[in-house]
Amino acid sequence: MARVAARLSVNGEQSSHPVDEVLPLPKLALYGFQHVLAFYAGAVIVPILVGSALKLSPEQLVYLINADLFTCGIASIIQAWGIGRIGARLPIIQGVTFTAVSPMIAIGMGAGGGTAALLVIYGAVITAGIATFAFAWMSARVFRVVMSLFPPVVTGTVITILGIVLLPVALKDVVGGAPLVGDGGDPKQLAYAVGTMLFVLVMMRLGRPFVSSIAVLLGLVGGTLVAFALGDAKFAAVGQSDWIGVTTPFHFGAPKFEWFPILLMLIVMLITMVETTGDTYAVGEIVGKDIDSETVARALRADGAATAIGGLLNSFPYVAFAENVGLVRVTKVKSRFVVVAAGVIMIILGLLPKAAAVVAAIPPGVLGGAATVMFGMVALAGIQTLGKVDLKEEKNALIVGVALAFALFPATVPAFFEKHMSVDLASLLNSGVTLGATAAILMNLLFNGLGKGDPHADPHAAPAAAPEVVLPAQADAPVALAAAHKADGSDGSDESNATDKANKADKAAVRDPAGTTDGAATPAG
Repeated sequence: MARVAARLSVNGEQSSHPVDEVLPLPKLALYGFQHVLAFYAGAVIVPILVGSALKLSPEQLVYLINADLFTCGIASIIQAWGIGRIGARLPIIQGVTFTAVSPMIAIGMGAGGGTAALLVIYGAVITAGIATFAFAWMSARVFRVVMSLFPPVVTGTVITILGIVLLPVALKDVVGGAPLVGDGGDPKQLAYAVGTMLFVLVMMRLGRPFVSSIAVLLGLVGGTLVAFALGDAKFAAVGQSDWIGVTTPFHFGAPKFEWFPILLMLIVMLITMVETTGDTYAVGEIVGKDIDSETVARALRADGAATAIGGLLNSFPYVAFAENVGLVRVTKVKSRFVVVAAGVIMIILGLLPKAAAVVAAIPPGVLGGAATVMFGMVALAGIQTLGKVDLKEEKNALIVGVALAFALFPATVPAFFEKHMSVDLASLLNSGVTLGATAAILMNLLFNGLGKGDPHADPHAAPAAAPEVVLPAQADAPVALAAAHKADGSDGSDESNATDKANKADKAAVRDPAGTTDGAATPAG
């Protein structure tokens, strides 16, 4: 079976690296669809959460999902295919970042909810995308200074906070949605949530790698089918939806640009830059391609461009999707053109409102059960990052502990922001992610200052050993000795010991550029 149709490098010429391999069309379609399956649940859950919190109508929610999928496809193609110096040209799927969920809901609620809130969100998203794009063109020196603000103690804390803050959003859906929380929730929705969670966990534990990678998607499908059989999933909107729908710029109206939401979204993009940087290095390690600062900068330019486009096309901020990084590791399919194929599939799905209507009909309990697993895994990813940090040092422990406390403040005392702050200021500060991330960054500067070098380098990693040079005489010696041993019948132990000593002396001589060992000159040759 033919494996390679062509290999294209960054400049369009022939390349020998598997990342640039163009697989036959059937394989591109199959592997691309697999990426879409692994990505789909995480992609659509963000517009569902934001749309539900802002109390959008079912038709508006369907449009949000379509716009998200359509823009995800464009963003992934930009990242994997590359346009000039934009895009990492690696197998990286772009999706809406979970980091933005809580801040966008805070911005939207501060703006009164509904489509009016979307206009304020889109103004902030467009501005933050343009700012990220511009930042990624700055000099390497400025780039390193900004990245030094995010060592593992900061990124690990922020990602942990992100998971912790998002969990209550999922848990409200577990009992039927936020409106039912005050009444104690709906036991039937709780049952759907628990069943979905158990199904997802069993698939992750017992399923094959591919099944594990789509366990959340299978859980959403299975839970929805059970709810439909029991009369709790309504698909009337599917029949009312059009077969084809085109996403148009500024569908909900012209964006509004307000300072506080823009500042909040800029903080979100700083965090997503750290996520994309880490994912770019991770993918480079998986596919065996060296990642330099220019590659990271190209990846961030793609993030910024995709985010700005997202605001134009009624979607949200974009980031490299960690779920698909794991899929590249599992499948060992390294071609970036597989992601290009996935992008094309996503664009097609984004033109099908009926598909989005099916997703919008998922019962809240089913959605909450799946989201609880996903957001719990986000928190775990942060904890794993903190594993690189020496938390026995009191200053690092203080950074983590105090940042977590700040992050929990809005959820614990939400009325404080409404009573003592303006609407704009409350929309900025009434976010656990914002307060926790800001506290972590400021405390890290206070205790650790600006780091030098790569902030994500493993401090416990041993330095790379100097390459050993093997002399021709050394390489031939074992063969000659083996022949001599066979001829005289000896076991060669004495000669072997003598050869080991000679080899060590030869290696010492090679490593000594001055040609001296223990103060004595080593003869040439």
